[in-house]
Amino acid sequence: MDRYSDYRRIGRDMGVDAIALVPGANFRRLYDASFHSHERPLVVVLPVEGAPAAIVPNLELRSFDALGFEGAVFDWRDQDGYDGAFAALAAHLPLSSLAVEGQVMRVFVHHALARAFPGLDIRDAEREISGLRRRKSAGEIAALERAIAISEAALDETLTQVRAGMTEAEVESLLTAALFAGGAEAHAFGPIVAAGANSALPHAHARADYPIRPGDALLFDFGARWGGLNADITRTVFVGHAADEAQAVYETVLAANRAGIAATRPGQSAHDIDEATTGVLEASAFADRIRHKTGHGLGRAVHEAPQIMRGNHETIEPGMVFTVEPGLYLPDAFGIRIEDDMLVTETGGRSLTSYPKELTVVGQC
Repeated sequence: MDRYSDYRRIGRDMGVDAIALVPGANFRRLYDASFHSHERPLVVVLPVEGAPAAIVPNLELRSFDALGFEGAVFDWRDQDGYDGAFAALAAHLPLSSLAVEGQVMRVFVHHALARAFPGLDIRDAEREISGLRRRKSAGEIAALERAIAISEAALDETLTQVRAGMTEAEVESLLTAALFAGGAEAHAFGPIVAAGANSALPHAHARADYPIRPGDALLFDFGARWGGLNADITRTVFVGHAADEAQAVYETVLAANRAGIAATRPGQSAHDIDEATTGVLEASAFADRIRHKTGHGLGRAVHEAPQIMRGNHETIEPGMVFTVEPGLYLPDAFGIRIEDDMLVTETGGRSLTSYPKELTVVGQC
């Protein structure tokens, strides 16, 4: 079977001569391999007919050979620059139109293509190319489950060690050590460990100068990468005790999370799921604390399609995986978010995450 058939179909549907891929999630899906995205351009061009071609930095040639690439490869060395390789590609594979990953291809690579192919019609095919990742294979789901299991075990181990007086950075170090001891290939993304007022910042950074205090909300948003797939989990606990208001906010977020999970089934739209989830928050006494949509697709990239948000009427289909992560945030006080990773099945939805969500107090002597 031609491993490029999906990309050729996209190219034909768009009426272009070829598709270009650069290192990133789509490249990993196709070749099951990763290359750095840095100052050295690496580009694979997949024509709608015929063999592919690639521009590859010379220092990556041995690694690229392992892909079993079927077409011509034009390498280049740092001391010579890459324009010559792009010119050689243009001579080998004349193109008048090309579809690219609009959210991934960097501007200087775009410009190098434009110089090598004067008058080239370059079109954004991000939605179409990344759309191939919407429905996960059995192997991808198994890798996600493994990444999630590693993550949940690491969180469990970390929470047994949390005490008031520790800093967020110290807790983050415990979490990181547990993730890698458990078999993580890498962090899915920079973990968020945020206590007290810092937990009200949805994308907070761990502080090394803030001792966690009794009564603080302590938010963990993190994930392991395993088999090229990424977990993304959020749990919020309390250190020592939880005030009455914090408990009420927590139960509201938990109810919203459960509503989003219940709404997950094929045939629903992303809009419908957000409506069910955010509607719970809006009906509460804390509606002014809403800051974001319900969730996002998850897989080889941490944020990918579908976006679980109002206005997105894309139909949810079996094999899709996305997060359900409602949150409420009071600036300068605390924030609470609860996030699960949902797989859409033929008959409904299955949470790939299973870590307990009941209000939890840690660090009690």
